[in-house]
Amino acid sequence: MSLIKTNETGWLPTVFDDMFKTDWLGGTTNVNSIGTSIPAVNIMETEDSFNVEVAAPGKAKEDFNIELDNDVLTISSEEKKEVDSTDKYGRFTRKEFSYSNFKRAFSLPDSVDSTKISAAYKNGVLEIALPKKEEAKVQAKRLIDIS
Repeated sequence: MSLIKTNETGWLPTVFDDMFKTDWLGGTTNVNSIGTSIPAVNIMETEDSFNVEVAAPGKAKEDFNIELDNDVLTISSEEKKEVDSTDKYGRFTRKEFSYSNFKRAFSLPDSVDSTKISAAYKNGVLEIALPKKEEAKVQAKRLIDIS
């Protein structure tokens, strides 16, 4: 008995999996060590806010949990699915289930007004608006009179 999981199809697919799931430049990839996907995130700054977009198609808004604790915004999701088929004697002829979850955390800058954060989920994208405090917004250019 071996404690190391081996690939039943041989070594070649494992070599390719290792090669394509590794970020050779030292960053992170969107695939973790067990092959599940971590949603891609876009963060955009405007004059009035930061906007976070999380690509998570096939989910419902109830699948997400968004928390703010000590200026750390945490986005998480957990989903369990089970399909059950039995024959006339009650034995399983097929039983399929899946479990997926993810958690992403972001430190918020002091310029974010945490009391006005809002979120919406539409077309497979979770959108989170992080409005800036008034004093952090870019002030319009103005001329100053000399007396």
